[in-house]
Order: sequence, then structure tokens, then C-alpha cells
Amino acid sequence: MIQELQLRILPEEAANEQSLKQVVARETGTSVPHIHTVRVLKRSIDARQRTIYVNVKLRAFIDEEPDEPEFRSVEYKDVSGGKPVVVVGAGPGGLFAALRLIELGLRPVVIERGKNVRERKKDIALISREHKVNEESNYSFGEGGAGAYSDGKLYTRSKKRGSVDKILNVFCQFGASTSILADAHPHIGTDKLPRVIENIREQIIRCGGEVHFETRMDALVIRNGEVIGVETNTGESFSGPVILATGHSARDVYRYLHDRQIPIEAKGIAVGVRLEHPQMLIDQIQYHRKEGRGKYLPAAEYSFVAQSGGRGVYSFCMCPGGFVVPAASGPRQVVVNGMSPSNRGSRWSNSGMVVEIRPEDYPELMKHEEMTVSQDSPLALMAFQERLEEVCWLNGGMKQTAPAQRMADFVNKKNSFDLPESSYTPGLLASPLHFWMPEFVTGRLREGFRHFGKVSKGFLTNEAVMIGVETRTSSPVRILRDKESYQHVTLKGLFPCGEGAGYAGGIVSAAIDGERCAEGIAGYLSLI
Repeated sequence: MIQELQLRILPEEAANEQSLKQVVARETGTSVPHIHTVRVLKRSIDARQRTIYVNVKLRAFIDEEPDEPEFRSVEYKDVSGGKPVVVVGAGPGGLFAALRLIELGLRPVVIERGKNVRERKKDIALISREHKVNEESNYSFGEGGAGAYSDGKLYTRSKKRGSVDKILNVFCQFGASTSILADAHPHIGTDKLPRVIENIREQIIRCGGEVHFETRMDALVIRNGEVIGVETNTGESFSGPVILATGHSARDVYRYLHDRQIPIEAKGIAVGVRLEHPQMLIDQIQYHRKEGRGKYLPAAEYSFVAQSGGRGVYSFCMCPGGFVVPAASGPRQVVVNGMSPSNRGSRWSNSGMVVEIRPEDYPELMKHEEMTVSQDSPLALMAFQERLEEVCWLNGGMKQTAPAQRMADFVNKKNSFDLPESSYTPGLLASPLHFWMPEFVTGRLREGFRHFGKVSKGFLTNEAVMIGVETRTSSPVRILRDKESYQHVTLKGLFPCGEGAGYAGGIVSAAIDGERCAEGIAGYLSLI
């Protein structure tokens, strides 16, 4: 017999399969030895009251074994004789585009400017140890994209353009824990995601596809208004229609497109800081108890949003039990991001705290700076990003040391003469962020922090430190494409994809967009 149950239980009752079997036995009047397997279908935590509950939807197999796998697999066939499609970028958009191309009988040729996910890790370590940024291999560039070493969070609100469930099942097929199918905020972890990415790459190659690392696209090959391939820094060219999935930090690609008058437009972004608290404090606040999360609850998360001066102020990419990491992708930059390992076990929590910025805000943002591009340029907000990252670098001691300020000091416009211990390994330098960051951003952050402190007592504190700057929340540019075909508006054979093209915001939404672009190419080649 198979029974599905919707339960509201205590955290210790939801701790593992054995404790869940005891709950099922109680609810169904069955003895535990008769319950062979319990599978959790959906799980979320309700911490709104003093007594914390876990909402669980589960499937219990009583007196029978499961006759179905925990996840749905996709069959990938040999495509070595299929038509080639060039996929530029091996982030989630590019990798899932390649997998979907294989499903459709096409042969993906993936080119990635950075290194493979393991070699890339060595270059990332040098950023912290020696303050050296490899412009082609860093937290933004390399196999797996910006998400590979930046947490592996899989939560998305983007559910209209494709199947989130399919993406999660594919991740499970390549080695992710099946817990991501049940959790309200699924998360693989930066320690587990690299192996999943390697497994995807190996599948692409087994099926007859190609993956080329340290191979940067330098130009599109265009003939009679149609993209027929790419030229690369290695001197090698690759032929076929092109899925352009280069990620939100490939500024050279945006400049290339703009210089050749290929239509792009400025897109809104969000800019601010990384805010780091002791995880114990966040646990106490979110779980409403002095002892924090205790034995059976996970590291607590939070999500805040407010309005200030007609712009949104909100938390972004919250990393419980995580680390703040240096995410610069070039010289004269300090950029920060956050990540968490799968166990979310560090002593800190962090999140981006950012202010919404629109293209029309550019003059106000740059009023004390030299405007290097016109306010009407599609590269205007990119220019602002670059300038703010350079100013942060200058205020951080002209290396990867990050300027930082205690949270309450920032709100009160006071200098911080010392800083709390931090997870940011290159080191922090006390700096008056309230003084040198644009008032357009800092004024709204102050107002937002006051609001967050009122709705969540204890959140606004000098135990928290603000670390500058968070600028890479999304692409500052959108590469224009047709809504139905996913093809560029003026260039046949070019399919802008994912976060870098301005059509996604995270791992899952980028993966979905990659699949849709692959389907667009199949239609373009009249295969579907």
C-alpha cells in the first residue's frame, strides 16, 4: 500500500527517515516494521511562532517496496553525426543548452574561456592568498559559471518558461542529492556542485559533443546577416549556429556587440554590499529562541524587501552558514559575493543587501564622477558598475582587501574603528562606506536597514559588518531577441541565452533558458 500524507510535525520528528517512519506509524495505525520506505515530496519550515514546525508532504510505502526511482532520468543518445551547434559559455545556461541539444539530436560544441571546474579552484584560491585575479579563471569565468563556486542555490520564481522540476531531476541524475526535489529552498552546496558539473561535461563528451576550455570567443562569424560560427583566441574557428551564454560578467562581449552595432539595451541592476552576521544571531532572531537552531533545525535564512525613494531595497542571494568571497574578474576591481557549503556549517551568514537601479538613474549615480559613456548608451550601467568596483578597490588598499563598516555605524554615518571577525579571507579594511559610495545607494540602504531592524528585532546591529561592493547581481545589458524564437532580433543563427543575455537570474532560470534556446535552434534548423 502507498499512502501520501501532509503533516505538520516537530523538527525532531522530521530529522531522518527513521523518525518519519514513527510519525507515519502513528498517523496510519501501522507498525514501523511494515513501513519499508518514506520519501519526502515537499518540505518547508514554519518558524512564524514560538513553536517551530516542519510542513512535510511524504509518500509512505507500507508492506511494499518502491517500484519507481527517486528521480526521473533523461536518456541522452549519441549525436556524433548530428549538426553542430556552438555553445559559448559553460555555465548553467550553456550546459543545459548542450544537454537539451543532445536530446534533440544536435551536437553541442561548448567553448569556455575559463578552465575546468577543478583547475579553476586553484586560481580562485590565489585571489585570497596572493590577491591575484586571473582574468579568464575566477569566480565568474570557468566551467560551471558564476554559480559553481557561489553556493549552488536552486530556488527560483521563474516558472513560466519551463519545467523547474525537470532541471532539478537532471541535477539529481548527475549526482545532486534528491533532497533538492523536496526542499522549499533547494541547495546543492559549493562543495558538491563541482562534481555534478563534471558529470554533465562527461555526458556531453560521451554523446559525441565537444567541450573546449581556455577558449574565448573573440568574434562571431557573420555571413549575409546570419551567424555561422565563432572565432576564438586560440586561432581556431567553430562552425554552426551560436547559443551565446557568456554570463553577466563578460563585459568584453557587450563591448564587442555594441561596437558592431548589434542591438543591445541597458537593463536595470541592483547594487549594494554583502552584509555578514554571526549565524547564531540570525538563528536566534529567525527561530525566536535564545538557543538558536538547536540540533534539528538548519541554519536560518531570511528575506527582506522594502521601498525607498521609489526604488526597491532587498536582500539577495542569502547564504546561511556561508562565506563572503572575492568575485572580481579583472584588475582594479573589488567585488564580493557569497557562498555556502552543503552543510551550511560556518559561523557566519551573509546576503547581498542591494538597491534597485534603473538605466535612467545613471546621471544621478555618476554626478561626482566622469561620465565615460553617454547616459543613452546601452553600456551606461556597466560603466557605473566598473567605476564603483574601481573605487572599492582604491578604498580597499588597491588589492583584494575589502572596505567594510559595521552596520549600525553605517546607518548612523559613523566611522568603524575596528571590525568584527569575518569569513572574508583576503581581509577587511575599515572604511566609511557611507561617505564614498553613491548617496543614491547609501541613503536607500540606511532607510531599508532601519525598516528591517524594526520588523526583525536585533537585525540592525554593530555585530554585523557591511563589505563592499556587491555589483554583479545581474547583467547590466540585455541582448535583444525575439520572444517566440529566442533568436536575436537582427542576426539569424544567434541565440542570446541566460543571465548574461539578460533573460535569467540564477542557476535554475538560466538552465531553463538554455533549454529554450536549444529548442529555438532546433526550430531554426527545422528539426521540430
